[in-house]
Amino acid sequence: MPQLPAPTGFKEWSFVCDALTQGKLSLILRKGGIHEGRGGFEWKHKQFFLFPTWFHNQAADLNWTPENTQRAFPPEEERQTVDIDGCATLEQVWKVTDWEKVAALAPLHIWNEDVVKERFIYDDESCLHVALVRAYKLPQRWHFPYAKSYGGCRSWITLPEEGLPMAAAATPALSDEAFEEIAAKLKAVLD
Repeated sequence: MPQLPAPTGFKEWSFVCDALTQGKLSLILRKGGIHEGRGGFEWKHKQFFLFPTWFHNQAADLNWTPENTQRAFPPEEERQTVDIDGCATLEQVWKVTDWEKVAALAPLHIWNEDVVKERFIYDDESCLHVALVRAYKLPQRWHFPYAKSYGGCRSWITLPEEGLPMAAAATPALSDEAFEEIAAKLKAVLD
């Protein structure tokens, strides 16, 4: 089980967080937020909570959505609460600059090709950070008030300390065998 050293949250679309904690996904494709700094996005933490963001039309940009879920979200600035269902450990990272390799990852993720292309060619350097993550489901949903400090286009945020014991009691979203199978498929494309 993950032993998070700090209550760090990684911001990702709500449906992507669901896919990770439900064992439908074991990788994250990241370009980076607007406020990531001059160096761009970095995987600064090896263990983190999956902080769901309310990107308004995410259902249209994904080829998988959770069953019986809302399809539209109110604006993030109207948000009052946070519900976190999982955490993750960072297992391996690749910076991929070859579009053919990125395209070959399609069976392993839930983003539509147009979204992946948009992220890949976002700025002067065409690339994506591809992370293999091991997701864990918290023993119960962690519910707490939303704070303005969680907003903005950045990937990493600090959450309340009270969630750390829940991370220590989390269970893997996938069996060891299923996770190793996905890891092998990802490495076959990127290594």
